[in-house]
Amino acid sequence: MLAAKESLMVEELKRHLGDKITKIEIVRARRVNVEVPPGAHRDVIKFLRDNFDVKHLVTITGVDLGDCIELIYHLSPDNRRWLLNVRTKVPKDNPVIESIVDIIPGATMYEREVYDLLGVTFEGHPNLERLVLPDDWPEGEYPLRKDWKPKEV
Repeated sequence: MLAAKESLMVEELKRHLGDKITKIEIVRARRVNVEVPPGAHRDVIKFLRDNFDVKHLVTITGVDLGDCIELIYHLSPDNRRWLLNVRTKVPKDNPVIESIVDIIPGATMYEREVYDLLGVTFEGHPNLERLVLPDDWPEGEYPLRKDWKPKEV
């Protein structure tokens, strides 16, 4: 049986932000997926923070899907007993999305990591610079993109 909290959260998201949600589902107990167009991720994450005490960002996953890059914001309420995934996609030829650092400050390092490895620009990030790759890494080379080819050293 699904917990009441997941069902309540889904119903409240539909009621308040239904026009900004592409798809929402309870995958199983303690696991909810919300798909949104780029830009709507901020509204959903802010709503969850303000109304359901979802303040912990576990990580941000970036996945190269070929023509676009999917971003998955893995969020957890303070009890950390379940996971809520906010999913959105940005075009690979213009991978730009608004930062959520002002909503969840803990996103700082995760956004930098996705920027560094996949080339997604997070507009409004206060310090968007390299995190993982060395400072002399070539511009425009993103090692987690499917079309990236390592060069000879």
